[in-house]
Order: sequence, then C-alpha cells, then structure tokens
Amino acid sequence: MIAPGPNTSARMIGALAITQTAGYGVLYYAYSVLIPPMSRDLGAGVAQLTGALTFAVLVSAVAAPLVGRLLDRRGGRGLMTLGSVLGALAVLAWSQVRTVTQLYLACGLLGVASSMVLYEAAFAVIVAWFDAERRARALLAVTVVAGFASSIFLPLTGFLVELYGWRQALVVLAAGYALTAVPLHGLALRGRPAPPHAARREIVAAALRERPFWLLAAAFLTQTGALGVMGVLLVTYLITLGHPPVFAAGVAGLLGVLSVTGRLVTTGLQTRWPVATITAAMFALQGLAAVLLPLTGRGVAGAVVSVVLFGLGFGVSTIARPALLADRYGTTAYGSLSGALALPITVAKAVAPLLAAGLAQVAGYPAVMGAVAAACAFGALCLILYARTTTRA
Repeated sequence: MIAPGPNTSARMIGALAITQTAGYGVLYYAYSVLIPPMSRDLGAGVAQLTGALTFAVLVSAVAAPLVGRLLDRRGGRGLMTLGSVLGALAVLAWSQVRTVTQLYLACGLLGVASSMVLYEAAFAVIVAWFDAERRARALLAVTVVAGFASSIFLPLTGFLVELYGWRQALVVLAAGYALTAVPLHGLALRGRPAPPHAARREIVAAALRERPFWLLAAAFLTQTGALGVMGVLLVTYLITLGHPPVFAAGVAGLLGVLSVTGRLVTTGLQTRWPVATITAAMFALQGLAAVLLPLTGRGVAGAVVSVVLFGLGFGVSTIARPALLADRYGTTAYGSLSGALALPITVAKAVAPLLAAGLAQVAGYPAVMGAVAAACAFGALCLILYARTTTRA
C-alpha cells in the first residue's frame, strides 16, 4: 500500500471525479438522447439501436478481466490515458456511422474504452493508493460527483443535438471528453511498482477456491440484475399502474439522487458496522420496496415510498464491492479479482432487463417485481453468510 501525500491525494480524487462524470456522461448516458435522431437518420428501429448499447456493455464485460490484470501490473495512469484516447476516437467514429453495422462496431470500441476508464479502473487506482480509512472517503467522493453524470449530460446532449444535430453533437462531446480525460489521467494519476506476478496469481487462485469469493459474486450479480430491471422498466410499470408519464418519469428520476444519499449513509455507517452487514440491510430494503410496489404503487404516496426505499440502495453496491474485495484480499491482485467479478455482474446488468421484459409479457409486472425482490433477498442472504465467514476468520 502506497500512501500519497495530501496534495497528490486531492489531485487524484479530483481528477477521477471529473473523468468519471465525463466518461459516464459521454460514453454511456448520451446514447439514450441520440436514439430518436439516429433512428430517423439510419432507418433503424429502437430495438436495434438499444441493442448496440447492450453490445457495448457486453464488450466491456468481456474486456474486464484482461483490463483488471493490466491494472495490477502497470497501474492506472497509462491504461486510463490510452482508454480516454480510445473513447474519444470511438465517439468520433460513432458520429460518422451510416449503417447499423457500423454503429455496432463503434459501440464495440466504446465498450473496450469503457472497461479501461470507468468505475472498475478508477476503483483499482483508488484501492492501490489509499489505505482502508481514506479509501472509503475517496470512493465516496468520486461516486458522489459522478452520480450527477446523467443530470449533467442528458440535458447537455439534448441541447447540442438541437443546436447542431446528432452527428456534430457527438464531435463536440468527443472533443470535450478528450480535452478533459486525457490530460487528467495522464498528469494527475500516478504509476505504482508492480507486485510480483506470482503473488498476484497465488492470491487470485486462492480466492477462486474460497466460498466467500463466490458469495460476493452471487450477492452482487443478483442485486445488479435487480438494479438493471428497475432502471429500465420502472417508468413503464408506474405507467401501467395508472400514473401519468410525467409523474412516472419524475419519480423514477429520484433513483439517481437517492443513490448518492445511499452512498453517503453507507459510508457514514461504516464506522459502526461492517460493510457487508450494511450492504445486506440495503439489499433487503430494496427487496421490501419491490414487494410493496405492486401492493401500494397505484397511489401516489405508495409509489413514492417504494421508489425511495429502493433508491436508497441503488448506488450502494458501487462502493461496497471494492471495499469488500480490498478488505479481504488486499490490494496486490485487486484489479484481477475485480475484473473477474465484473464479467458476470456486467452481463447480468445487460441481460436481466431483457429477461424481465419477457417475463412481464408472459406473467405481468407483479411477477417481475417478485423476481426483483427475490434477487435482492438472495443478495442480502449471501452477504450475511459472507459476513459470518469473515467473523469466523
């Protein structure tokens, strides 16, 4: 563990907070704003265009294990700088696509770049450089700021599209991202001495043989799937319950704000209780919210209460997973272990909404909410069992 000085710490945290906000805004959130104009220009349906973003997420999942190993070997500065360049070039390529096939190729590049520059990579840098006490504050600072990426970039992208058209809007976003992320990653981040390769391999091999690692994997995989379902289908379900579209969108928009609240609460509670216990409680609260929504969601108060309860845990796993991995397995092989976890978890995030949409057509939305509740409850149970193994150890 290397302890950077106060000035270096502040620069690194500030740089990562800015680049994560810009990265999620440009490489992920902007896409949804561009679907309508792309659909008209490319002559493609919404399902085809949404599939391209899903493809990008799946590519980032496949790249995650390799990126994690590279982060362990070389640190984040070079890799994240290169990823920033690739991300800007991918957005430029996206601005020039003329066919759906070309769009999918550009989104493949976006997926690779995302695996190199977004949360997984940023957390590896934080874990490598900060001790446990400062790590929690650093993770909180970066995720609180980046939590506003959608609030900033959705309206900004819409404004640019209205002003310049979607292609030129992407050129502006690519240039802005390059001018922001490339110098900040290259100048503010620091390299670190690479730990012995044999030591990393031994840690990873031992973790993969242990029950606690698979309990963590099961907990975050199922809960991430539940988050993906609610993030995609919540507005539709609220409308199905009889609420006006504007109300449904407004209430669903609370999830982003509440995710920041949940992270603040979780970090504050870490001084009194273990991270696994706090996270399990948040997951259980989300399961309760999913059960309540079909029962009370037709009323305004019931819908708001259910969304608030679910939203408090919306961003908790983002900061809990790196904390739990680093606390148990140390920092030497964090990138490799995080990458191994990120692959199935990211796939679950991409695939779960599609499965839930199919379930809704066959059995209705109450069945979907039941599945979400079961996933959250199972995640909470896995974390409780994990906490018990830690206590015995």
